This record gives sequence, C-alpha cells and structure tokens, in this order.
Amino acid sequence: MRVYLLVAVVAAVVTYLTTPLARWCALRWGAITAVRDRDVHAIPTPRLGGMAMFVGLLVALLLGSRLPFLEPVYANPRPIFGIVGGAAIVCALGVADDIWDLDWLTKLMGQVLAAGFLAWQGVLLYQLPVADNVISGSARSAVFLTVVSVVVAMNAVNFVDGLDGLAAGVLAIGGSAFFLYAYLLTVGTGRDDYSNLATLVVAALVGVCVGFLPHNFYPARIFMGDSGSMLLGFVIAAAAIVVTGQIDFAAVVDRVRFPAYVPILLPVAVLVLPLLDMGLAIVRRLLSGKSPFHPDRLHLHHRLLALGHSHRRAVAIMYVWTGVLAFGVAALAVLSTTTVLVVTGLGVVIATILTLGPLRGSRRDAHHAPDDAPSVVGS
Repeated sequence: MRVYLLVAVVAAVVTYLTTPLARWCALRWGAITAVRDRDVHAIPTPRLGGMAMFVGLLVALLLGSRLPFLEPVYANPRPIFGIVGGAAIVCALGVADDIWDLDWLTKLMGQVLAAGFLAWQGVLLYQLPVADNVISGSARSAVFLTVVSVVVAMNAVNFVDGLDGLAAGVLAIGGSAFFLYAYLLTVGTGRDDYSNLATLVVAALVGVCVGFLPHNFYPARIFMGDSGSMLLGFVIAAAAIVVTGQIDFAAVVDRVRFPAYVPILLPVAVLVLPLLDMGLAIVRRLLSGKSPFHPDRLHLHHRLLALGHSHRRAVAIMYVWTGVLAFGVAALAVLSTTTVLVVTGLGVVIATILTLGPLRGSRRDAHHAPDDAPSVVGS
C-alpha cells in the first residue's frame, strides 16, 4: 500500500509543479477558452492542463519501474508501454485541439488510434465475468470492444468537465474507490505478490487529479482542456480493461468471490455521471431533431445551477454522488451485498436530499470552467 501511495504522491507533486508551465504554454500558444453562449464563466481562461497531467503520470510510472515491489508489474512492459503510448497520443491530440479546435471526425480518428495502440500492446477486453461464467470472444471482438470502451470513456469524461474542479474531482474520488477495490481484490486472492498494474495506474491517476485540483478549483486559473479530459478517460478505461485480464477468478476466495465477477462494474460506477450526462445529451438532441454534436446548456451541471445551487455546491453534490456510487461498489470487496445495498441506499437518499432539498442556495457564482466541447460530441 505504501508503494502505491508514494506513486500517487509523486504524480500529484509533479502535476502540481508543472501546471503553471502548462498555463504559460497555453497563454503563449493561444490555447484560451473563450466565453461562449452555453458557458457561465466570465473570463477567458487558458487550458492545456492535460500536459502537466501527462507529465505527472509519466514520472510516476517511471518511478514505479525503479521500485522492487513493482518489479513483477514491469516484467512484461507491453501493457505499460500501451498505456503510456496511448496516453501520449491522446494528450498530443488534445493539445492540438486545444490550440486549433479540430473537427470532431479528426478527434474521433485520433481517439481510435490511441485505443487501437493500447489494444495492439495487449491491453484487451477479452473476458467479461458474468455471474459464474467468464465470457470470452474472438480476437477481433476483443479489439472492437476495447476501442469502443476507451473512446466512450474519453468522451464521457469530457462531457462532465463543465465546472471548475468537476472532472478532476470526480475522477479523484472515483479513482480512489477503484484503487481500494483493485488492491483489496488482489489481497483477497491470497497471493503473496500484491503488485498489480491496474492498482498502480489508478494510483497515479488519482495523484494526477489531486495535483491538478489546486489550480482548477473555482475560480480556476487553468482548465485541463481536451488534453486532460481525454487523458483521464483513457487511463481509467485502460485500468478497467487491465482488471478484467488480471484477476484469477479460480483463485478468488469465497469472501470476495462476488466482486471478482463484476470488476467492470466499478469503472462504470466511477463514470456513471459522465456516461449518464453523455447519454441524455445524445438522446435529448436527437429527439429535438438536432445533431448529437449540437451544444446546449442542459448538462447535469447546468441543471444543478438552474436549481439554485452555487458553483461550488453543484460541484460538491456531484462529488457526493460519485463517492456514494463508486465506494458503494468498491465496498463489495470487504462487505456483504446486503450491507452494501443498505449503506449505499442511505447514501443515495442523502445525496438526493442535498440535490433537491432546502440546502440549495441562490446561484451567485458566475465563473464556470468548461473544457472544450466534448472530444467528439459537442457540449
């Protein structure tokens, strides 16, 4: 556990220290988010925060390669190379979009390229645990599912990045739950070696988000841009895919057998708000006869502001929802299903009261930190 915490701390420190440099680059290169009709921020703000996040991720993973505890993880370098290489492609694509505002088709092709590179390096969604069975498909179907999953995750994170600190905070909270889940599940298998690629990657991801947040909290001094939102979506998807391929289901002890069969559930819980927001936006626009790429002001964070919540409170509410759902699923690794359902149900009630109840205040904040329009589907 201490090794993973060290990796997270290094990722956070490096990201925090390099974010001002990314801001300087954004100002110098003209990567500035202008004030648009659908936004509620009042000041043009530099982006390219994803550059600093990528550096933090890279340094943390390089550090991990020097730690004896993690030697088994680096024994096969292809998956790590796939994650780092794919993240580099995504970050470079996002930087280009943050500067030149690429069209949606170019961004989609770049995302498919990054996901394809990940699959080429052996990080494949080739098995899905369902009930008492493990479903496996052909190599082509594994590549297809991998690419689709990664592309969806990247765009889902981009959708939710609409308020200062929102996307980074949601991924930090959800990633923390994912980290605990992957670590406890590995420990629960009874192995002597607790090193695990998914746990390592998620620890670095959480550190990156935590290091970026001080610069991105309301009022933000820099946005992560597509270079950051796509990076976060790519990494969380890659970690989820790795989990499905690293768990030895036959070795899982009875106490944690149920969560071993649903490792894909936690990444969905982490991204449930982004996925819900993206799905509702696409359906809403199609039903109104508009293109799914047509931007609007009806995202979940816009609705929270319309309810009367302040900027900070709206972000905090989405943090609460993420924590309830993500940690609720992660708790399956240590608690009974009944206990998890009861506690999670209580959390949902509290989150609902906070969302709709009398605690909401008048909307006083005018500054909003959107990222660009989502990578493929417009915001």
